[in-house]
Amino acid sequence: MNKIAQIFQSLDYGPAPEGPDQANAWLDSHGRKFGHFIDGKWTKPGKTFASDNPATSQKLADITDGTAEDVDKAVKAASTAFKSWSALSGYERGKYLYAIARAIQKQSRLFAVLETMDNGKPIRESRDVDIPLVARHFYHHAGWATHLSREFPDAVPYGVCGQIIPWNFPLLMLAWKIAPALAAGNTVVLKPAEFTSLTALLFAEICERTGLPKGVVNIVTGEGDTGAAIVNHPDIDKIAFTGSTEVGKIIRQATAGSGKGLSLELGGKSPYIVFEDADIDSAIEGLVDAIWFNQGQVCCAGSRLLVQESIEERFIAKLKKRMSTLRVGDPLDKSVDIGALVAPIQVERIKDLMQRGTKEGAIIYEPDGDLPNGTCFLKPVLVTNVSPANTLVAEEIFGPVLVAMSFRTPEEAVALANNTKYGLAATIWSENINLALDIAPKIKAGVVWINGTNNFDAAVGFGGYKESGFGREGGREGMGAYLKPAWEKGLKTAPVVKSSPHGEAGASATLEPRGRGTNPLDTPHLDQTAKMYIGGKQARPDSGYSRPVLDPSGKLVGEVGDGNRKDIRNAVEAARIALSWSTSAAHTRAQILYFLAENLDYRRDEFAARLKAQTGEDGAEEVALSVERLFAFAGWADKYDGAVHNPPLRAVAAAMVEPLGVLGIVAPQSRPLLGAIALLAPALAMGNTTVLVPSERSPLSVTDLYQVLETSDVPSGVVNIVTGDSVTLAKTLAEHDGIDALWFAGSAEASAMVEKASITNLKQTWTTRGLAYDLADRRFEGDYFLGKATQVKNVWIPYGA
Repeated sequence: MNKIAQIFQSLDYGPAPEGPDQANAWLDSHGRKFGHFIDGKWTKPGKTFASDNPATSQKLADITDGTAEDVDKAVKAASTAFKSWSALSGYERGKYLYAIARAIQKQSRLFAVLETMDNGKPIRESRDVDIPLVARHFYHHAGWATHLSREFPDAVPYGVCGQIIPWNFPLLMLAWKIAPALAAGNTVVLKPAEFTSLTALLFAEICERTGLPKGVVNIVTGEGDTGAAIVNHPDIDKIAFTGSTEVGKIIRQATAGSGKGLSLELGGKSPYIVFEDADIDSAIEGLVDAIWFNQGQVCCAGSRLLVQESIEERFIAKLKKRMSTLRVGDPLDKSVDIGALVAPIQVERIKDLMQRGTKEGAIIYEPDGDLPNGTCFLKPVLVTNVSPANTLVAEEIFGPVLVAMSFRTPEEAVALANNTKYGLAATIWSENINLALDIAPKIKAGVVWINGTNNFDAAVGFGGYKESGFGREGGREGMGAYLKPAWEKGLKTAPVVKSSPHGEAGASATLEPRGRGTNPLDTPHLDQTAKMYIGGKQARPDSGYSRPVLDPSGKLVGEVGDGNRKDIRNAVEAARIALSWSTSAAHTRAQILYFLAENLDYRRDEFAARLKAQTGEDGAEEVALSVERLFAFAGWADKYDGAVHNPPLRAVAAAMVEPLGVLGIVAPQSRPLLGAIALLAPALAMGNTTVLVPSERSPLSVTDLYQVLETSDVPSGVVNIVTGDSVTLAKTLAEHDGIDALWFAGSAEASAMVEKASITNLKQTWTTRGLAYDLADRRFEGDYFLGKATQVKNVWIPYGA
């Protein structure tokens, strides 16, 4: 039998090796030892660590472990370069980005081979996916730079951006971060992952060749301490991090109170949902791409297979057959499907997780066949016989391990899909487009792919919900993440205001003699203590205590309940029950807000008098502004929506604007009615439910508001009001896992506390940090708070031939 006949009989693929010669020559040209790239120059190598080829365990190069001094030099260079770089026109910055894109294309094969040697991913993936997308991002953002002033008027760059990227997509993550940062006018200090620094260093050479001004891009290599030095450097204005949720929480805590911009793209445990009417063969091919692409080392990997019970047996049988054909081997072989994992420590971690899962009852399936020589190879793995509580279902494995479960109904599929602390991505397979588009908005994830998976493009935002982080990369949202309103840089420190009649916020609520005021029995009215408002009903405080409300002279004008942790718990439960508010028609929400404005306006004299009694100031203007603000956001409710992107793929991506969920709001002490309304109105307009803590000093205008809510058709639980010590209640809200986001107006110290406490579930926060935000300003009746009240879900839908 001749060779061709043998090949057709066995269907074996012969080796198709990619030559490493040019990559080795580049490494040799640097003596296989690298310093940092700072201020347009290469530093001498310092203390180094080895960068190894995971497929062969051979050392590729020695990489310098950056110190705090190295980081400081890079930050100073970036700070110096910022003034001139940001002063360039968008067109001039765009020309540099265009030149970088062209240079990457010219060196695409070198980048691809070097990436595969350093990372272990198959050459087909680095050659056909990673590097083309890298060039695409620089081309795309060259266009953003050109049109920035038109599309983002009155926005300015942050300044110096510290960027820390992972080892699974070394060059692509660099492009995701550097391209928009430079387009916006920022300068950059970037740390690549210690395992995979080589393509970032090759990129530094591209910056040299294109004549990028010195200091605009600085590459500092190193391990964890180097990243910590970037995060903690006082002259870094924004941090962008991609990596594990655990490290993301550390960064959120470290940056709390600093005022630094923060983008976190973190872990995932993405569901891959297959309905009984799906094209099974296509779904299996998509699944191969979803979980075994890049050896499963993908944050959005479809690692949780949810297959409808009626087709489960047939689907699993076909999947096992397909797994047996996957080729594990030398990543530089173009016929290989699965390469090497990045390092032995990652292999050991995955094996340990599989052992834990097996002890909990999981059944492990691996196809037959031998692994190649080397310590960083694993077979594709299928895990069955698991419950949602199994370690392999709950934890991000970050390897070639697929966990399978079944469901009976679409409702059960949604429940299983959302039963995770993560929310990065999801995949839906169904031939019924009505079913697919019904399920997509119910999945709590930042990206949803329909009848496809792992679609990425520079024009489409990428990022997560929940503990998968916040912020977006790519698209308009990703561009906006590197800009801030120009006026924020001019904010002054707010005057210190005593927030209770007894001293600073958090003081005891015991009534002092000076606050006794008029005996309630001497007044012509019945004595009243304003109650809280929870779940559409007036509620007494769990504590059984009340707090005095005094006018500026110290006279008692009323009392409110002293809220505690249990009151917050009850309010959050009511708000979560009311989350159907988010799926109500935007027109309906608009009508209710108009009605709310109408009813408040009807009682304007009463509310003005209440404001004057508490603050001593004429309240008529504040009531009028509050009515106007409700009217403004009623108008926005059905107008602040998404877009349809047209990436260069056989698909469209619908960028859907969704509410955050349950939003905690701690209103400012000053302007007690307007301060609350200015924050409450955009939250409600966008479909959030709320737990509102009114001004601690002057809460009665907001406790009166629940009467207006009741007469304005606001559904029960959509607005919940808890009075008490602002800082204490803010801490409780920040720590509560049922709160999805928190807005806090208060001191710098309390703002830092809120941001640190928010790491429990990585909720998004907005705080005033002790700065003077004048919420009466008309700039706050537009997209400033609308953007902070929403998150974007990109739904990829097959479209066209």
